[in-house]
Amino acid sequence: MKSTTVPNILTFLRIALIPLIVLLFYLDRPWSNWIAAFFFITACITDYLDGYFARTLKQTTRFGIFLDPVADKLLVAATLLMLVGFGRIGGLSLIPAVIILCREILVSGLREFLAEARVSVPVTRLAKWKTGIQMTALSLLIIETIPLFPIPIEELGLLGLWVAALFTIITGFDYLRAGMKHMED
Repeated sequence: MKSTTVPNILTFLRIALIPLIVLLFYLDRPWSNWIAAFFFITACITDYLDGYFARTLKQTTRFGIFLDPVADKLLVAATLLMLVGFGRIGGLSLIPAVIILCREILVSGLREFLAEARVSVPVTRLAKWKTGIQMTALSLLIIETIPLFPIPIEELGLLGLWVAALFTIITGFDYLRAGMKHMED
């Protein structure tokens, strides 16, 4: 198995950035917020690039097909947990965080089941929008505040989190509905 393709290297980089992002939550703000946001955004860019290179360079591997969504889920879950743990997501805003985490688990289990049945569930355009909004919202929540900026960044991030959760419900239902066709005995 050829696992040292450009897309796989980018996926490994995304995973390697997760502990750095987590560590930065424990350092003095606001600089650590900006550095964590930089690493988080870099990880998000690698998510886009690894798919792009896999398609254009024809470097899609079974290992990459497995690892790419795992890396995405690890990045999102770790970031959500840190934001909750450090009080940047709380109260009613825990609802979209829980929705996002539950959908990630549902889709992971569904993909695993469907892989055994040799069924592929392609990523929809709405799911790509969901990911973009979710990553933007999480980036804003990591940054937390920009002095003298007229728009409250944290509130904008929370609004984005709610929008991402709405798209998460829709796309999660779409995946489940597509998978249900293959679950009957």
